[in-house]
Amino acid sequence: MSLDYHKTLIDVFNKAYAEYPNSNAFSCMGQHMTYAELDRLTAQFAAYLQQKTDLQPGDRIAVQLPNILQYPVAVFGALRAGLVVVNTNPLYTPHEIEHQLNDSGAKALVVLANIAHSAAAVIQNTGVKTVIVTELADLHKPLKRSLINFVVKHIKKMVPPFSFPQSVSFRSCLHLPAASFNTVTRNSEDIAVLQYTGGTTGVAKGAMLSHRNLVANMLQVNEHMKDIFRANQETYIAPLPLYHIYSFTLHCTSAVSLGNHSVLIPNPRDIPAFVKTLRNIKFTLFVGLNTLFNALLRNPDFVKLDFSHLRLTSSGGMALTAETYKKWTALTKAPLVEGYGLTETSPVVTINPYTNPVQGTVGILMAETECKVVDADGNRLANGEAGELCIRGPQVMKGYWQRPEATADVINTEGWFHSGDIAIIQDDGYIKIVDRIKDMINVSGFKVFPNEVEDSLCCHPDIIEAAVIGLPDGDGSEMVKAFIVTKNPALTADDVRKFAKGVLTAYKVPKQVEFRHDLPKTNVGKILRRELRDQELSKES
Repeated sequence: MSLDYHKTLIDVFNKAYAEYPNSNAFSCMGQHMTYAELDRLTAQFAAYLQQKTDLQPGDRIAVQLPNILQYPVAVFGALRAGLVVVNTNPLYTPHEIEHQLNDSGAKALVVLANIAHSAAAVIQNTGVKTVIVTELADLHKPLKRSLINFVVKHIKKMVPPFSFPQSVSFRSCLHLPAASFNTVTRNSEDIAVLQYTGGTTGVAKGAMLSHRNLVANMLQVNEHMKDIFRANQETYIAPLPLYHIYSFTLHCTSAVSLGNHSVLIPNPRDIPAFVKTLRNIKFTLFVGLNTLFNALLRNPDFVKLDFSHLRLTSSGGMALTAETYKKWTALTKAPLVEGYGLTETSPVVTINPYTNPVQGTVGILMAETECKVVDADGNRLANGEAGELCIRGPQVMKGYWQRPEATADVINTEGWFHSGDIAIIQDDGYIKIVDRIKDMINVSGFKVFPNEVEDSLCCHPDIIEAAVIGLPDGDGSEMVKAFIVTKNPALTADDVRKFAKGVLTAYKVPKQVEFRHDLPKTNVGKILRRELRDQELSKES
């Protein structure tokens, strides 16, 4: 089998616009957008970027949006103008935004008004010159747009005050004729997206995902699911954030390439509103993860929904527990398949075949993908033996943005990417993820890196030392626990958490805080996180 992945995402989008003009591409809060409309709006946005800014092909544009219609318009339009998209988490604190904007060298930012105050607080410390602000319902019909935006801003008070040195509204960027857009030629090896991740260690780094990487993974997913992903017939539910590579690949590349429809859920944490949306949709595909499935299963209205049209549920981002698998499939009567991937692999490496999913494994390899398991010395291990999972294939990133040493640490000269995950390859080809080599913490599918949290906590004037570990938190997720050595006996756990909330995204804030007189260390002074974790787990046994 040979997949033709020597194309760009622009080619993929253009083909979809031409083949499925009257079909729905995306919808959100009751507003639908056809492929023809997506074509026109992305061309208009690209024309604005070309004619009204100093942005040039290859420049970076940060997009900080939840799952709303403006996201695909901004991202597809930016790619159409030859720019590199920097996916930016809407939950980021000013400190985190400043780091990402400066590290990526972003020259432009598209941001939702509801969260713009965080970026506004640091924008003058960055190289961003163009700021485009959108309101929640900017792409809805005029009457509904005015009503929703008014209620959000003035009744619900969901838009904190913010001020940029200069900014423009998103809607004002859509006034140029679509025909005025100038086609840009991009190569399949050009970077399409900088997707920030901690990699296998350390602070957030930008994984350079080329057009080739993303198109290859799109084709691999489509090939693997070819008997269930029907062209121009599927309705996907998209609750996971599109700025996350798992959701981005399934909804913004795979679904679009097949002319299918993704229903965007702006706030999946509002379970009642989420379920109310689902009630009126004949959805055929559902994309989620373990904690979301559990939250939905606990909702009495969700279990009453009509699942007769559902053909498949896809699970990724974190381990799927056996109990969740059992309850979800019993309710929906449809296959639930778990896969595995990383930001650095665009992301999908394995998926369970929907005809024969093996719960407890992450399935089998994508087409044209190789895997091996190695020991600490890099020696290949036999099937059934646990070791570090290494991956090679066209979906493996080009490397980390402006970090050649970090790249060399994870991709060897033969192109093998070292995942940092311990895995077992079974004789039947199915792969099982056993554990993480590093101390990454998985909070509902988001990676939390202890170094970053510890460094932030140690900025507190009363904290001498801090160590952070992950502990089981139910539903297969983890929580962050911090161990603190302080010089101020009056310092409380609430004080620590309040400080952390000012510098860290909510899911990184320690859920538990414990004070100690000292922390276990190696003979060279390195804190032994593993010892702390073992102590905590022994309390539960």
